Amino acid sequence: MSTSKSPIRVAREALAAGTKALPLYAHKFSPKIYTRPQLFACLVLKSFFKTDYRGVTQLLQDLPDLAYALSLQTIPHFTTLQKATRTLLKLPVANRLLTATVHRFLKRRRKVRLAAFDSSGFECGHISAYYVRRRSRVKNIWQTTTYTRFGKLETAVDCASHLVIGAIPRRGPQVDVDRFVPLLETTLQRVKLDTVLADAGFDSEPNHRHARQRRGVRSVMPALHGRPTSKRLRGRYRQLMRSRLNKSYCRYGQRWQVETVYSMIKRRLGSAVSGRTYWSQCRELFLLAITHNVMILYASIAFLQSTPDPFFRLAA
Repeated sequence: MSTSKSPIRVAREALAAGTKALPLYAHKFSPKIYTRPQLFACLVLKSFFKTDYRGVTQLLQDLPDLAYALSLQTIPHFTTLQKATRTLLKLPVANRLLTATVHRFLKRRRKVRLAAFDSSGFECGHISAYYVRRRSRVKNIWQTTTYTRFGKLETAVDCASHLVIGAIPRRGPQVDVDRFVPLLETTLQRVKLDTVLADAGFDSEPNHRHARQRRGVRSVMPALHGRPTSKRLRGRYRQLMRSRLNKSYCRYGQRWQVETVYSMIKRRLGSAVSGRTYWSQCRELFLLAITHNVMILYASIAFLQSTPDPFFRLAA
């Protein structure tokens, strides 16, 4: 699925999604200068242009058509957008916004046949790789890392449309084996799942039992966690994965769709977050996932109209 490159179309879709998920004002005594959907659309444009609060304010002043698309009578101050981030991108509100984009894309359909789970790291700054190597204190040895912690985004992706249907921001490095259940639960709050594909980092027998026995979702992941052995695995589902993954589950190759989504986000929206604190980094990571969905909302119209079955690739 391609993404829209038009800022006006992205602004309109963000305004429509924000209107569906947010009340117009925070309370009845609000100054009522800007609506909350308008401020949310400005934040989406900030990620779309890969700029900061001052930059998106200046763009709205220089591009009157963009401000007209958002029905802005006056351009908000950059401090207004910075304060709006703290309220509009809190985890409960951000989840509602992500749900609005998912439901706006899926329309009345609420079931996803094939989803892929994965996580990826994002840099916490914009230091050049050349500077990182030069700052090594040891002579003739190149330094390759600047820090041990980074922003990490866990996502569930619809393999047929590249739509993010579940997201959890956090801080890395952390293992993924205990993150399968939270990511599955937050995804099932939006859509119903038929099959979930994940890599070996999520592999564990309790994860299979939770997905298959408690939630009725077919979980597929290689049984490669732990030390390699030729003996029979203890878990029922892990042994099933070892014996039948290459034969029966031929659609496991679709798991790479989630890697495509991360490539789309990092190439189009950036691979670094500018937040300094943990919660500001989480808000920016969640905003990247929402902006990605908003960018493919307009492109989805032509895709769904030209294809009778959007899952035609998976029919085989």
